[in-house]
Amino acid sequence: MTDDACAGQGCSPVAAPAVLPFPLEFEALYLKNHVDYRRFAMAVHNDEQAADDAVHRAFIEILRHWPALLAGGNLHQQTWAILRRTVISQKLIGYRGNLTELTEDSDVARALCSLPSRQFDVMVLRYLCGCTADDIAWYLGVTVSTVDYHTRNAKKRLAQAMPARVRRSK
Repeated sequence: MTDDACAGQGCSPVAAPAVLPFPLEFEALYLKNHVDYRRFAMAVHNDEQAADDAVHRAFIEILRHWPALLAGGNLHQQTWAILRRTVISQKLIGYRGNLTELTEDSDVARALCSLPSRQFDVMVLRYLCGCTADDIAWYLGVTVSTVDYHTRNAKKRLAQAMPARVRRSK
């Protein structure tokens, strides 16, 4: 029933809950960038639902930090960094989950899953996804030397976790 029809019958109209207002600048950022953000997420995930979920999570994170982002320097650079981290982390979390299912059969998967998150990210991006150190640095928002550092430390941990496999590969 519409409000007009309800008024004629002597009943009161139903009050709709107020829509949560977003800052106008945030709405403009969303409208300007959501297509490009989704395109990036699709390139990483190659799955529409996963890409949409990642972009949604990124915009929630951007909104959560909105006042600090506005007060900071380059808004576009900062929001892109949040998107990049969110999309890549969602992909890596999914990958780690898939590896966890394999840990019963694979000492390599078990060893990878035991790495600290940054080392895990670097090893997966470098050796399983084929990314260069420059690309990984860009994705993770760190320097190339930091990527190299995490790679070295991850290799040491993997060698300690799988000494028999390391000896066989030499």
